[in-house]
Amino acid sequence: MGRGKDLNSTCSSESTTNVIDRTHQSVCPELGSKNHISSKASLWSGFFTSTFSIFEHHKESSVSEKKAFHSRHNVWATVRKVMTSGSMRRIQERILGSRRSGVYSSGGDIWLLGVCHKISQDQAPDDAVTSTGTAGYELDFSSRILMTYRKGFNAIQDSKYTSDVNWGCMLRSSQMLVAQALLFHRLGRSWRKTSQKPLDKEYVEILHLFGDSETSAFSIHNLLQAGRAYDLAAGSWVGPYAMCRSWETLVRLKRETPNLQEQQLPMAIYIVSGDEDGERGGAPVLCIDDASRHCFEFSKGQLDWSPILLLVPLVLGLEKINPRYIPSLRTTFTFPQSLGILGGKPGASTYIVGVQDENAFYLDPHDVQQVVNIDKDDLEADTSSYHCNVIRHIPLESIDPSLAIGFYCRDKDDFDNFCYRASKLADESDGAPLFTVAETHSTNSGRHGSALNDRSRLVEDDTDGVVHMPNEEAHEDDWQFL
Repeated sequence: MGRGKDLNSTCSSESTTNVIDRTHQSVCPELGSKNHISSKASLWSGFFTSTFSIFEHHKESSVSEKKAFHSRHNVWATVRKVMTSGSMRRIQERILGSRRSGVYSSGGDIWLLGVCHKISQDQAPDDAVTSTGTAGYELDFSSRILMTYRKGFNAIQDSKYTSDVNWGCMLRSSQMLVAQALLFHRLGRSWRKTSQKPLDKEYVEILHLFGDSETSAFSIHNLLQAGRAYDLAAGSWVGPYAMCRSWETLVRLKRETPNLQEQQLPMAIYIVSGDEDGERGGAPVLCIDDASRHCFEFSKGQLDWSPILLLVPLVLGLEKINPRYIPSLRTTFTFPQSLGILGGKPGASTYIVGVQDENAFYLDPHDVQQVVNIDKDDLEADTSSYHCNVIRHIPLESIDPSLAIGFYCRDKDDFDNFCYRASKLADESDGAPLFTVAETHSTNSGRHGSALNDRSRLVEDDTDGVVHMPNEEAHEDDWQFL
């Protein structure tokens, strides 16, 4: 949720007022320590002292010279000079979270939705933009579709809400994840945004689906309607599990045409959880038979397999995330099928798209923008409000333990490769897997799916058809309910 920050333009070019507002809201996680708070207070104290000194100086001059008009003119000219100076821009970047401040300092590789960006420790900060690694990463990050709070849309159903400020962050985060799945499906993982017109038709059609009206298939209006069974309502916050189930319902309701390629979400959707109400203890099990059934039902029996969107809602701790899960969470971003994580700080959902060492990079839905509904045929549309150049990060250990992981598998081979990676990750989790993989349902929840051979085809263990978790009984109590 969190307090919204109104924008006069895109999030990459915010006003100083917004910057000051962010200071009070502690939006940038890296500024949360006492040292940072102290230095931030000192920073602003020095800034305002300097500014007031400017006013005082010119006040004295105006009295002595009897030229108040010219004095006021000179004052504001000086203030404008300060506000637009390099020093002020550096202050703004410090508060917002500079695109490079603390981001590239470790030199560690950055994994962004399955793509590795090499960052060299030897690069000087001023030369970072010329590096293939950092420049490529920034373009990749800014090409991800951003969904934020909007204001000024038609009232949601029978409510009086014409904005989702302060309550719609989980819905917006989930829209971002599904939008990336559509982007990967239609345009491929290598697609990057461009300022050239006309725009890609597929890209514009994707943005149209997420407009803020009932005529757009995946609007928050329709999401709330589909999620009523899971207590979704305008003005109320919702958790990751209910959000995932609401998407499942919405997608099913929107399947109006038998032509698979014309489906608004041209892929099956599978919520990987313990049971229908998400209350089974232990790690959820991805059942390959279930995935196959979802694909078959999606294609209405036309295909044995189809593209599939996997959503895995999890609770990995009580008040904070259990650190034993962090290495596995980090590794999921190396999967080519990665769609990131719905998560953030408690009560403030974000869309986490990448990791570097112990930090997670995210897109923030809490900025407030005017409603924009893009026509699906408007290839000259202004889409700047759907992208962000400001790179923000949060320590992985600070993520809310209630989250959901997303994956997109294009075909059966891609799914098999995902199962191989997921099984290997579970085997190496020291008894604390995020989820496990099984060929079929088993009454023993401690067992998980088998491995894949070198051809990335699922095969069973030669012993009893399963691969057992090492030390699973010893760590069972550490697993949290879903």
